[in-house]
Amino acid sequence: MKIIVLNEAKAPDPNSHIESRCAVTPASAQRLCKQGVEVTVEAGAGNLSGYLDKEYEEAGAVVINDVNDALSTADMLVAVNKPTEAQLSVMKKGAIVVGHLDPFFQQPLIESIANKGLTAISVEMIPRSSRAQKMDALSSQASLAGYVMVMQAANHLPSILPMMMTPSGTIKPAKVFVIGAGVAGLQAIATAKRLGANVLAYDTRPVVAEQVESLGGKFLKIDIGETGQTKDGYAKELTDEQKAKQQDAQRDAIADSDIVITTAQLFGRKPPLLISQSTLALMKPGSVVVDMAAQSGGNVEGSVPGETVVVNGVTVIGSGHWSQRVARAATDMYANNIYNLVSEFLDSETTRFKLDLEDDILKGCVIVHDNKVTNEMLTNAYKGA
Repeated sequence: MKIIVLNEAKAPDPNSHIESRCAVTPASAQRLCKQGVEVTVEAGAGNLSGYLDKEYEEAGAVVINDVNDALSTADMLVAVNKPTEAQLSVMKKGAIVVGHLDPFFQQPLIESIANKGLTAISVEMIPRSSRAQKMDALSSQASLAGYVMVMQAANHLPSILPMMMTPSGTIKPAKVFVIGAGVAGLQAIATAKRLGANVLAYDTRPVVAEQVESLGGKFLKIDIGETGQTKDGYAKELTDEQKAKQQDAQRDAIADSDIVITTAQLFGRKPPLLISQSTLALMKPGSVVVDMAAQSGGNVEGSVPGETVVVNGVTVIGSGHWSQRVARAATDMYANNIYNLVSEFLDSETTRFKLDLEDDILKGCVIVHDNKVTNEMLTNAYKGA
């Protein structure tokens, strides 16, 4: 099997985002090569995450400058993000495309992949099961995002996070409120606690209270009626009445906090608005709010995708691309996710990827095959678009 890895730091146009992560590391490339896979890496693919071309070559990969010819013969393209139409157009029929394809919001691209006769694996759609945990790219990147958001908030806060006792007086620990205790939220809680802050957290799923408390945080209990999570482990969308109750109950906690981090995102849907500008106005000047969902619609009124702004005296961070702030670690984790996915379904005799659509993992994450969109959630979403 021939796998090609793109240099995603080469932005297709001047206004697009420059990706600093890479889909493979020299270590993961070496493991693939030892299993009989031919790995081709576009020159410079690992530069921004700290991996040089010579390291890939030493690992057994082939490094090339022009990927067009290689794309036309590749059996699989692995990327962090979605490839361009130009790249997809030269791939052979039946080739597999793997990456963050953002399928719920990229319908034209997904349908184009289907029309070209390619197979698409969307890493966002990998099920959250015990067996698939080692391939779960969303969780690995979200964990890093939780860490990065706390560090960014700490850098903008005009105070310190831990309590400090000095001859001139005692500085009280900062108060951090984390909304959403999924993977990113739990890592934010753990990071803020390690830095010495007092941490309070809230999630619509009461079942996560124990996890919050095991990390040293306190759980804010709000009675908004029946809540829970989907079969995939994501929080269920609240009713308008529940949202109103939630915001009212959270207002005091937000006003009392030095740092608020929102991590509420709904799978395949626009994220909920959690903090209004009127609530921001209740916070102390110099307080910091980090909106993890700024680029997909926002949890915070007034946050700006890709920017840090001041709203009612509060610094609101919506810079996004969180895990890329620690590109080396993000690349290591994502490359391991990709290796585990490929290795799980690699036939040791033929060194081909076994596309078993009856397998629980592939049934969820293979979203395009045989010239059609195969994922039922997506087909339903597209019909309702």
